[in-house]
Amino acid sequence: MKDSRRDFLKKSVLAGAGALMIPELAKAVVNEQPGVNASKIALKKDTVVLMQGDSITDAGRTHGNNNCNTQEQLGFGYSLYIAAQLLAKHADKQLKIYNRGISGNKVYQLRDRWEMECLAFQPDVLSILIGVNDYWHTLGGGYKGTAEVYENDYRALLKYTKEKSPVTQLVICEPFALKGGSAIEDEKWFPQFDKYRAIARKLATEFNAVFVPFQAGFDAAMKQAPARYWSYDGVHPDLPGRQLMATIWMEATGL
Repeated sequence: MKDSRRDFLKKSVLAGAGALMIPELAKAVVNEQPGVNASKIALKKDTVVLMQGDSITDAGRTHGNNNCNTQEQLGFGYSLYIAAQLLAKHADKQLKIYNRGISGNKVYQLRDRWEMECLAFQPDVLSILIGVNDYWHTLGGGYKGTAEVYENDYRALLKYTKEKSPVTQLVICEPFALKGGSAIEDEKWFPQFDKYRAIARKLATEFNAVFVPFQAGFDAAMKQAPARYWSYDGVHPDLPGRQLMATIWMEATGL
């Protein structure tokens, strides 16, 4: 009975998401996720946090800049917003936060640069957002990958990472696409793209990683404002979308 009532309350909160502020929305969305986020991220002194992914993570960062905790190195996307919050909330930990997202990347391209741009950092916390290009580039970019390829490549990457760095805490972010964005043609994107989202969730459970439900968050946020308020093209977030992502990430990780 308690579980049924809890499920009812969660659904009721999300149904009324149009009335929620972003922190409340993020909490409701994260709490709704079944079977994930059983553990939270733990920080210690000098924790190294590494953000990895594609253009959404890259977000105009200065490539070749190796200084942690700087805007040039972090870019102007959600990674910067997360870093600002982490550094302010956990000043005593002297965190070192890096961004190594690269525009256009798919999972296999992460693997191609994983030694130098992930493992070399010896990250204590590794956050990965990847998947939108693994689908998007099949629509016009000449890429022949499939959801199965995405899953196999991603699983192999995560397995390799844990073999080389067993203590690294993983954060797997849900790839997302906003219906109504200029780059999103619903009949081409859905329901095919949903497979990639489901795979990310599946792998988060498989590798005991924190799962960050970005798609669920944007779906709830679009009850407040249309897709193009959060992300003009439906893929790359604008200012409010970046803040929303950072808030969901912080809630999911428990930081």
